[in-house]
Amino acid sequence: MARIARGEEVIDSAMQVIANAATVEQLRQAQAVVLPLRFSMSLEQTAEVTGLSVGWVSKQRNRFIQGKAVGDGTVPARGGRRRQNFTLQEEAAVLQPFLEQARQGGILVVGQIKHHLEEALGRPMSLSSVYTLLHRHDWRKLAPDKRHPQSDPVAQQEWKKNSSKRSKTSAKTGAANRSS
Repeated sequence: MARIARGEEVIDSAMQVIANAATVEQLRQAQAVVLPLRFSMSLEQTAEVTGLSVGWVSKQRNRFIQGKAVGDGTVPARGGRRRQNFTLQEEAAVLQPFLEQARQGGILVVGQIKHHLEEALGRPMSLSSVYTLLHRHDWRKLAPDKRHPQSDPVAQQEWKKNSSKRSKTSAKTGAANRSS
């Protein structure tokens, strides 16, 4: 014999939700409460009428009875970061020293960042999680600059001037050696 459906104390509020439902999810949740109580339907029959699975009907009934109606903010919306290691602010604080290093033209090594994050978290992280975290903070792998931050343009120009004279003379002597 099946159990007697519970939730009689919320039947009036479920009827009001059915009358004033703004979304299909709200309507289905209220129907999951009302149909078994008013029409003595089983969860299987209720699932068939509402177009949900039996497990989902049961979950929706329990949530409504607990006062967690869909659309009132008590049930979290889908998406988001449910299994986050750090909040966005904590991530930014952990990355701050590396950001300063990058501003000064330093080279960032993801392995060092990973080690620093693991110390702050207290457990190992996968490398892909570190790359995802860096991507979330608008970091990307950049190609090297055309100019090194510690380069000396004057010395480069001097080298270009001196090296071109030597290469011309060596080219002439090489051509003379080939023709002989």
